[in-house]
Amino acid sequence: MRGARVDHHRDMRVTFTRIADHQRGFALVERDDGVVYQLDGGPVTAHLPHDLVHLTVERELDIADGIWGAIAAGVVFRSMRHHSGRRPPHAGDRSAALIREHRDRLQRAELIGGFVERVAETPGATPASIGRFARLYLANLPGDPLDLTRVPAAATALRETADRWRAMAIGDQLTVQWPARLRMPPAAAGATRARVAPRRRVSR
Repeated sequence: MRGARVDHHRDMRVTFTRIADHQRGFALVERDDGVVYQLDGGPVTAHLPHDLVHLTVERELDIADGIWGAIAAGVVFRSMRHHSGRRPPHAGDRSAALIREHRDRLQRAELIGGFVERVAETPGATPASIGRFARLYLANLPGDPLDLTRVPAAATALRETADRWRAMAIGDQLTVQWPARLRMPPAAAGATRARVAPRRRVSR
């Protein structure tokens, strides 16, 4: 349609490899600009990797300004190492500016991920129990409140992803798509430059 905004971005591909337990896990992140990063994680177990928990929850809840929307927009956390592809000029400055401007939203995504994970681990969670968990885990949630009616679907998606992960043999890979529409908005024009991006808090 004439005048309609066209999104030329492509989905981001993220590949998690199931390696032997207790070795440090990682994921390969293929951004839509062709740059690939290795995202280092914690020791591998039968439980879902922390970063895969966030990807599943944030995608299901359409969170564009969380951990994965930030990565899609160009944020490079210190847990990420360049793997291949040409990085755009001033990428570090833009990454640092995005983190500074959206720090509260990143913290919000961390809290929501842990909350939905707790709900997913609770058999037969009801709206009442979800509300109790929300009062416990989201009491200090920055920004707008979470729509709790969407939490059961996110918890189901998390359980299904966990089942797939547990069924994977050593060496198997799980590739998931991060939707192009879920991208952190750019930093305000004239944002102050910073040389080093702060480390993302890892809760586990």
